[in-house]
Amino acid sequence: MHVSAVLDAYAQRGTNCAQAVLRGFQHVFAIPEERIGAAAAHGGGRAPEGRCGALHSALELLATAEERQAMQEEFHRQAGAVTCREVRSLRRLSCQDCVRLAAVLVQDRLSGR
Repeated sequence: MHVSAVLDAYAQRGTNCAQAVLRGFQHVFAIPEERIGAAAAHGGGRAPEGRCGALHSALELLATAEERQAMQEEFHRQAGAVTCREVRSLRRLSCQDCVRLAAVLVQDRLSGR
């Protein structure tokens, strides 16, 4: 359910990758509009350390360092990298695929997988 909301936000609402992940989980995590607006600065490879914006926002939603580390490792395993530039150069996943992957990884953690 949340994955489709994230993809809808990315495709239909004109939000970037970082914003779309937050928008899709907005009601679950009580994310204020201001935080989603501020995430505009993290799309297109501008997240800290050049990280993929979708991954960056997904990591922000997790409570523990262990969860964040596990998510980052799984994202890297599937995408081949964690930085936007590297993910794009590998061409394994499109930006939309990265948004989907980040949403699935958050959803999996919410489901207790």
